[in-house]
Amino acid sequence: MASKRDTPPLPTERRIAVLTTGGTIEKSYDEYTGELANHRSIVRRTLARLRLSAAEVVVHELMSKDSLDLTEDDRRLILDATRSQLDLTPTPTGVVILHGTDTLAKTGELIYEQIAAPSVPIVLTGAMRPFAMTRSDGVQNLTEALFATGVLEPGVWCAFHGRALRFPGVTKDRERGTFVELERER
Repeated sequence: MASKRDTPPLPTERRIAVLTTGGTIEKSYDEYTGELANHRSIVRRTLARLRLSAAEVVVHELMSKDSLDLTEDDRRLILDATRSQLDLTPTPTGVVILHGTDTLAKTGELIYEQIAAPSVPIVLTGAMRPFAMTRSDGVQNLTEALFATGVLEPGVWCAFHGRALRFPGVTKDRERGTFVELERER
């Protein structure tokens, strides 16, 4: 009987680009100031805890900002980085964008408007509570976004709290503490 060490690893079936922008999902506690703040991306620590045996995840740190502090230039950088991933050969099988929840919908709408027919799923996600906090929804949302890149059709999406919502028309519902789809005319 072969041991686990003799078993070859699974082939990489998917290559997922993760673009980090900061937001609550990546905030950490600063013991000197007593604040939660964005300093640098911490997603690699979280990814190391996940079992992603058939996926290669490549992290690209764009910025570490609260989404309320994003400028139009920052959004353009996120858009350009997303386009750059779609222009690679081979193209990643999906793009995940970690983003603050306050303006995630605004960035998602921009990407939807500017990238008419993406060849792969582009999935935005974030968290209401940072990765570093107890009861964070960050690990769940990140895991769901990574999974979503393998099952959703190409387009611009928000993966959050067990749901995949397609742009346009995604908005943050502050009362429920999650994202919802706006009513669309039928």
